[in-house]
Amino acid sequence: MAELLNADVVKQIEDAFAPMKEAVHIMYFGQKENCDYCADTQKLLEEVAVISEKLSLEIYDLDKDADLAKKFNVDKAPGIVITAKDGKTISDYGVRYAGIPSGHEFTSLIQDILLVAGRDSGLMQETRDFLKELTEPVLLQVFATPT
Repeated sequence: MAELLNADVVKQIEDAFAPMKEAVHIMYFGQKENCDYCADTQKLLEEVAVISEKLSLEIYDLDKDADLAKKFNVDKAPGIVITAKDGKTISDYGVRYAGIPSGHEFTSLIQDILLVAGRDSGLMQETRDFLKELTEPVLLQVFATPT
């Protein structure tokens, strides 16, 4: 399979990742059958992961690793979980992708990696205080189509 990211894009990502201080761990969940974008998504993540030594990537099968997928609330393939990694400790910040992050979603993927690397959401203190007072889980989903 040919490279998905050209040299100019790789250079831009290298520049964006240069100030990363903390490690980020990407968990990819794919399937061997009935998954139109799994191979391309895995290839894309492999190309991104090698751009910085602060990134690591683990590949899982949604069916074979069902318990782990359930633990991280992944129920679709391709599924991506972006976590913080401190030594062997994985911290889940709730960042998920279902489907291939292509087009404008690719920029969101890079930004989410940088947010997790910074260990700070960038939210105003007023928003943080409001969120602390929530008593029930909130599910926020953003849908985009590859068109």
